[in-house]
Amino acid sequence: MDQVKVNLEDREIPRQWYNIQADLPTPMKPPLHPGTGKPIRPQDLAPVFPMNLIEQEVSTERWIDIPSEILEKYLLWRPTPLYRARNFEKLLDAPVRIYYKNEGVSPPGSHKPNTAVAQAYYNKVFGIERLSTETGAGQWGSALSMACQMFGLKCRVFMVRVSFEQKPYRRLMMSAWGAECLPSPSDRTAAGRKILAENPDSPGSLGIAISEAIEDVVGDEKARYSLGSVLNYVILHQSIIGLEAHKQMEKIGEYPDVVMGCAGGGSNFAGIAVPFVRDKIYGKEVRIVAAEPTSCPTLTKGPFAYDFGDTAMTTPLLPMYTLGHDFLPLPIHAGGLRYHGMAPIVSHLVKEGLVEARALDQIEAFSSGVQWARSEGFIPAPETNHVIAAVVQEAKRAKEEGKERVILFNWSGHGIIDLAAYDAFLSNRLTPYELPDEEIQRALKTLEGLPKP
Repeated sequence: MDQVKVNLEDREIPRQWYNIQADLPTPMKPPLHPGTGKPIRPQDLAPVFPMNLIEQEVSTERWIDIPSEILEKYLLWRPTPLYRARNFEKLLDAPVRIYYKNEGVSPPGSHKPNTAVAQAYYNKVFGIERLSTETGAGQWGSALSMACQMFGLKCRVFMVRVSFEQKPYRRLMMSAWGAECLPSPSDRTAAGRKILAENPDSPGSLGIAISEAIEDVVGDEKARYSLGSVLNYVILHQSIIGLEAHKQMEKIGEYPDVVMGCAGGGSNFAGIAVPFVRDKIYGKEVRIVAAEPTSCPTLTKGPFAYDFGDTAMTTPLLPMYTLGHDFLPLPIHAGGLRYHGMAPIVSHLVKEGLVEARALDQIEAFSSGVQWARSEGFIPAPETNHVIAAVVQEAKRAKEEGKERVILFNWSGHGIIDLAAYDAFLSNRLTPYELPDEEIQRALKTLEGLPKP
């Protein structure tokens, strides 16, 4: 009988997170203070984040211990299984061996709890009583809602309005875990009211929701903001995905030729990728590919620039690939990939040539996702469909070249709560869409006058 799953015992779970900043050949550009334009200091971030997480954000230590309280929660679903997609391989009829890390087995059904649990824990021990956050498709909002409940924190979630309407079950998950979920833009904040005054029918964006969540906590000593992607410490926490995958591939004597993940803010992609990027830095031959949507082509069409992480321009200026902080993407169903920027770490790796990026339209993505569901059984999240489409491209390329290839990718979450998206695809109500160049040029005008990296 052919082996399908590679499991790790509970005792084999990694006890430390990996920090790629310790091994970068060239250091990253620093984030800048939005008021002074000078490198931001830890104390500048203190009204928004707890200091113990700020210390992780600026750390260049290679390994950081995972507290036992976090490991206890991780063990509810981790280590996650590594699967070999034998049925999908047969369907593609290409000389490839495809492995995927199944992050859909967590309670909220995605990779997001890897950092949600860590952030809730560090806020709790810092004395914080309430967290506020944003969410796109709802994966992050539901994960943080669960994590806050685990550590006795209150949680408020500003959910991008289009997803709030498309995904009612995500909202209900947040409510079940005791969180308050509001559609964004909302009338709860000045940032939300300003957007609604300009466009009462605004579908919202992650940039707007971030502005609202930050405004919601500033000035409240017992509240802090929590972000599910982009930041350095989020990628640190997500590195557990790649560290486990590294061990599991070793167990079966395999090493990937290509490592892939979908990329919106960059957390699940970086989570599986960074241990292999480290191998590449030290001479290993491996390609690492980020897959993003053509409707929000941050890495493939945006410039590397300093930009705000939110629409209201309240965050530090981050060195990243960006489409401009007021970019408002179309309401595609992969809500988690509708962010105007990209994690500075992922942006740096792309800029340094350590990571490739490619864009895929939603029709190609959903076609591949349905092929996956009909062969492997699991229904992927709309975001995950983008990397599956990139895997299909990689398999076709291997077939054309007549070369064997081992592909590893992160199956970032299941789509059981995203069936409205599948309904739209299966009833031919989705159309291919590529962001026009003129729209990109318009959005990039917001970068004029900002510092250059």
